[in-house]
Amino acid sequence: MRSDSPRTVVAALIFQHNRLLICQRRPSDAFPNQWEFPGGKVGPGEEPAAALHRELSEELGISAEIGRQIWRTDFQYPGRAPVHLLFFLVFNYKGTLENRIFQQICWESPQHLPEYDFLAGDRSLIQALASGELEADLRSG
Repeated sequence: MRSDSPRTVVAALIFQHNRLLICQRRPSDAFPNQWEFPGGKVGPGEEPAAALHRELSEELGISAEIGRQIWRTDFQYPGRAPVHLLFFLVFNYKGTLENRIFQQICWESPQHLPEYDFLAGDRSLIQALASGELEADLRSG
């Protein structure tokens, strides 16, 4: 893959009691201490939903039921290849949520998400969630 080719990245909007699971990167990670939704890179030949299922198992120790894609955006961080970000709904999972790689994880209501320092690529989604723009989409699951 060429370095300037977009890399597909998947993330989960995991809901529980009208709150979303958000995760803070460790100080030693790229983009230290910033917040994000759990997920990761799609591997070669891997379907986005399968990649997200794998990532959630690795990062949080859960077997998630991946719902429909609710948001997509393209973003390029300075000095890095562009990323194609796909966000999927997750309302159900099996297993006990376990923080395996993050500095911290927490549940937060959508309207309070702008109070966190999210990755720049997530910010358009954060605004849409906080403003209620996606409320009907979220209810229809």
